[in-house]
Amino acid sequence: MLEEMRIRSLGVIDDAVVELAPGFTAVTGETGAGKTMVVTSLGLLLGGRADPALVRVGAKAAVVEGRLAVAGGSVVAVRAEEAGAELDDGTLLVSRTLSAEGRSRAHLGGRSVPVGLLGELADDLVAVHGQTDQQGLLRPARQRQALDRYAGDAVAVPLAKYADAYRRLRAVSAELGEITERARERAQEADLLRFGLEEIAAVEPRPGEDAELAAEAERLGHAESLASAASAAHAALVGDPEDPEGIDATTLVAGAHRALEAVRSHDPALAALADRLGEVGILLADVSGELAGYASDLDADPRRLAAVEERRAALTHLTRKYGEDVGQVLAWAEAGAARLAELDGDDDRIGELTAERDALRAELGGLAQVLTDARTEAAKRFADAVTAELASLAMPHARVTFAIRQNEVADPAAGIEVGGRAVAYGPHGVDDVELLLTPHPGAQPRPIAKGASGGELSRVMLAVEVVFAGSDPVPTYLFDEVDAGVGGKAAVEVGRRLARLAQSAQVVVVTHLPQVAAFADRHLVVEKTHDGSVTRSGVKIMEGEDRIRELSRMLAGQEDSQLARAHAEELLQTARAGR
Repeated sequence: MLEEMRIRSLGVIDDAVVELAPGFTAVTGETGAGKTMVVTSLGLLLGGRADPALVRVGAKAAVVEGRLAVAGGSVVAVRAEEAGAELDDGTLLVSRTLSAEGRSRAHLGGRSVPVGLLGELADDLVAVHGQTDQQGLLRPARQRQALDRYAGDAVAVPLAKYADAYRRLRAVSAELGEITERARERAQEADLLRFGLEEIAAVEPRPGEDAELAAEAERLGHAESLASAASAAHAALVGDPEDPEGIDATTLVAGAHRALEAVRSHDPALAALADRLGEVGILLADVSGELAGYASDLDADPRRLAAVEERRAALTHLTRKYGEDVGQVLAWAEAGAARLAELDGDDDRIGELTAERDALRAELGGLAQVLTDARTEAAKRFADAVTAELASLAMPHARVTFAIRQNEVADPAAGIEVGGRAVAYGPHGVDDVELLLTPHPGAQPRPIAKGASGGELSRVMLAVEVVFAGSDPVPTYLFDEVDAGVGGKAAVEVGRRLARLAQSAQVVVVTHLPQVAAFADRHLVVEKTHDGSVTRSGVKIMEGEDRIRELSRMLAGQEDSQLARAHAEELLQTARAGR
């Protein structure tokens, strides 16, 4: 329940406090005094859209603060605590700040929270109903939503299943359409992939083969110079058989080693050098042996070189088309094979998708029938309840009904089968729902937008909201001049019905009708000061003589008129007696 709101620098309101109470609270005031700012403030407090134009001229920011009484363990209390908010003995503080530059901040229980969180909590806190909501309920789509909400789980459960199947059907149909429509493109893609894979398979490249062949080609292309260099190095190490007098490195190192060996016992340092020369001799022997083997193994066959170059040309042909090296070519082949398998499986996939599509359409048809039956049953209960409310709102002969229709389609593929007929379908089923009003016996039922006058429309909408209050209750209801176009006896009945609703919930009504305000448990008046603003003292609680004066003003525009005062007193007595 909303206990208090403080409004600062919002529209015409400079700084005002709105003190609310359980039961029925009426908010009145002269036209333009700022009554609607109460509704606007509550909308901001509940995460509504922030318009920087609402900030009072000359102020840096508008601030709305609210104090809510929240039951421990309720959905709101649990969600607020999850967000880090603190509850003070069942009281939850909410605030919304709107800067003149358009920035908006929200706080819940002393903790900064996203504005969207306030919107999440709003559905469980307050139901706001104004003339804008009336216009919304004139649309068939909103009427279907209202009926579904009234029906509860009887519609919500199958509707959730229907929505899941509907989304899956759209996805399956889209994939099936893509495969079918792009069949030629996919066939061309498959042919190109098949050609490439065959071309690569014919060459049979190995990982790293291109690098190996490049090294071999380099070696074969310089075989003579490599052999000559190896032979010269070998002769320098071990000598040339054709030059017995020549000096070689092995002989010189061996002589140096023998010279040191002869005297190594006299000096450990020299002995160490002798050992190192011995190691050099061994190393020279190893190198000379490998040089000899290299020279003998070196293949200078031109035919091998030609074969290597031919193989390299084949690999180069592949790398020009499928990758920078053989590794990338093989990766392309692996990916291409997977894609080709997918494309070659199109016929199988088309069959699978077609079967799934048909099964989903059949499932949707069954669920749509369940939804239609549930809506039809709920529509009768809803219409009867609203009709009963209209009787208590001075429309005793009016009757409300729902028209639930389906649109048949000529092409069965464009719809789903329900009850043996092919009908159009959408994300919410196959039903077109429209609220009809029969204002008096003998009249034809007509859509409420066409069959009701302004006053009748207000009463129909109030009856709808009262019925909702019984099936989907929230702690607080705020009505913003839903009594527009109503007067006389009908206005008294509207006030009486709101008072009855306030027996089970907090009801706040912004009204211009004294007949409605007279039924309120608390009467607040919004007054401007001489400079056109609403200050802290500008929202007053009217009691006793003050309330009679305000009702007199609303009745006749004359607070001191004795006739108006008498009428105001009579209204209050009638309201107290007629609750």
